[in-house]
Amino acid sequence: MNWIDQGYLLSKNKYNENSVIAEIFTKNHGKISGIIFGATSKKNKNYLQIGNKIHVNYNGKNTEKIGYFKIEIDKILTPLFFEDQKKLACIISTLNLVKLLTVESQENFEIFNSIDNFFNLLKDSTWIKNYIFWELEFFKLIGYDLSLKNFISEESKNNQKIYYVKTKNMKKIIPNFLVDLNINPKNNEDLLSGLQLVSDYLDKSILRPNNINYPKSRAEFIELLK
Repeated sequence: MNWIDQGYLLSKNKYNENSVIAEIFTKNHGKISGIIFGATSKKNKNYLQIGNKIHVNYNGKNTEKIGYFKIEIDKILTPLFFEDQKKLACIISTLNLVKLLTVESQENFEIFNSIDNFFNLLKDSTWIKNYIFWELEFFKLIGYDLSLKNFISEESKNNQKIYYVKTKNMKKIIPNFLVDLNINPKNNEDLLSGLQLVSDYLDKSILRPNNINYPKSRAEFIELLK
């Protein structure tokens, strides 16, 4: 099986002294694992930054054995954010989520395009807010739709709308910007509250039912925003 494609590097793990096993989310073949020989060479090492977009030439004898990649750089992405610790942590966390929550060898153009959209939103001043909505859209693409408007309640206090979810044991306030798209977050605490709500949904509705541990990279990203 031989093919040429383009994709985003999701992960890399040392295979031997000069090689790595990489996972790449490709445009036409979905998430694929393969060996990159000579990964420690100066040329390949510079290309192999998590998140970079690369040209991929894949060779494999059959689906039961891991194949190998030959790569060339398509677009340098992650190194553009090396000096921004928060955005860099966001990239690592996001690509790890894509790795954890996508199926091997299953083509999905929408997910491929969403990764491109992710890197574009990092250029905006409101990137954290935009990222929260990006995650919700990503979850929808993999079959988990958090439709807040279907289960929230609303009340008014001091002429302001308050959205909440009420259970037997608690009343959880929902940041207004997650419900009313015309409203901006009030402050950083509002953004963190929104991100934590999405994190809770991720953990309870997606990760735990699939026996996946909560990613350390995500916890580190959220901690940096505090």
